Amino acid sequence: MKSAEKEALVQECLMEHYEKYYRIAYSYTFQEQDAMDIVQEGAYRAILKSDSLKNPEYADTWICRIMMNEAVRFLEKYRGRTASMEEVPEKGKEDDTEDLDLKQALAKLSEEERRIVVLRYFEEEKLQTIAGVMGLKVNTVKSRLYRAVEKLRKYMETGGTEYGKMEEGV
Repeated sequence: MKSAEKEALVQECLMEHYEKYYRIAYSYTFQEQDAMDIVQEGAYRAILKSDSLKNPEYADTWICRIMMNEAVRFLEKYRGRTASMEEVPEKGKEDDTEDLDLKQALAKLSEEERRIVVLRYFEEEKLQTIAGVMGLKVNTVKSRLYRAVEKLRKYMETGGTEYGKMEEGV
């Protein structure tokens, strides 16, 4: 497959699955604007590197990995960033308590655990696809997914209290 064909395939995949890539990015930042920035930068990198796509049938999986790596890169770059009072809106969307709890629980997971949970439950990917994206064996994905779900369950059951103590036993 020629470089131009690969680039066209990547662009088509980006357009077709934009919402999926946005949800992946949002699951890392929980901020609309940051998620859009991540997707934009990830799309740019995917198009720029499209000639390095080895298997065109895995274009979506390849782009998912780029988006997750871009989200991690974004978080590392802006970790510890604080907003000024002018940046904070007076009125924003009110999150449901459960959504807020789930966001907090997801934030407690390791980067790898969060990736696996997001791909499995938010993007409804198959375990084999997740294994391909993560570069892991299917059984490894299964066991890590199980442990991550157990951590989420314990966090949600305790309401976040005593989580640090319970995490040691997982």
